[in-house]
Amino acid sequence: MDKKVVSVLITFFVLIGVCLCGCTEKPAEEKGAVVAPKATAAGSEDKPTYIVGIDGEYPPYSFIDKNGEPQGFDVESVKWIADEMGFNVKIQAMAWDGIIPALQAGKIDMVYSGMTITDERKEVVNFSDPYWKVNQSVAVHDDSEFTMDDFKAGAGKVGAQRGTTGAFWAEENLVNKSVMSADMLVTYDNFPLVATDLQNKRIDFAIYDRPPMLDAIAGKPLHIIGEIDTGEDYGIAIRKTDTELLETMNEGLARLMASPKWDELKKKYEME
Repeated sequence: MDKKVVSVLITFFVLIGVCLCGCTEKPAEEKGAVVAPKATAAGSEDKPTYIVGIDGEYPPYSFIDKNGEPQGFDVESVKWIADEMGFNVKIQAMAWDGIIPALQAGKIDMVYSGMTITDERKEVVNFSDPYWKVNQSVAVHDDSEFTMDDFKAGAGKVGAQRGTTGAFWAEENLVNKSVMSADMLVTYDNFPLVATDLQNKRIDFAIYDRPPMLDAIAGKPLHIIGEIDTGEDYGIAIRKTDTELLETMNEGLARLMASPKWDELKKKYEME
């Protein structure tokens, strides 16, 4: 036989042997070798991630600090609950007057940012058990002589953040009852804008939840003249379809409020 043919045949049978060995070799894990696990997205293997909508300018409950990080009583609360109940959270600041539509549209999974439980809101979302009570406060400029009686009589222009309980109260009790005309109620995208206009005397009164009002007027020539006893309850808003998440958050709230962390947070953010 030609030497060249013999060489080709030898090469052929060697290759066949290599292929057969490759087909019959046991997988590495069956031979006892250590195999690296498949890569997965961070936290996806056992922890769901929920997007939490907040008002980014609502201290002490929720705000974005100078480094662009979310902070506040509610922000720390939801992070504690997430650790306790076994899920991850992503905090998303957004415009307050669009936050419930964002929840309904699935852009966020809950609103945890000092949201008052109202009958109107309960028609479109579910609320957790209440976790805080608050009243509305009314502020004026230090140069002003207006009183709470003047406010309730519609004697001056009122500023409020759009979509807040303060704005609803002024509309229902002052405008709708013809105590003052609609153009005397000025609404804004956020409360710092209200405080600025009050400081510049473009409006006569500002109405807002007491704790964030105190923070907003600190260091400004503004002061609180009184409160409206609205007895509001704050709760976490959740889509009506997310009943399991609602149960999880209620359990998380109960654990938080029974823990030392609750008193720690109240002290840190001067809630009492």
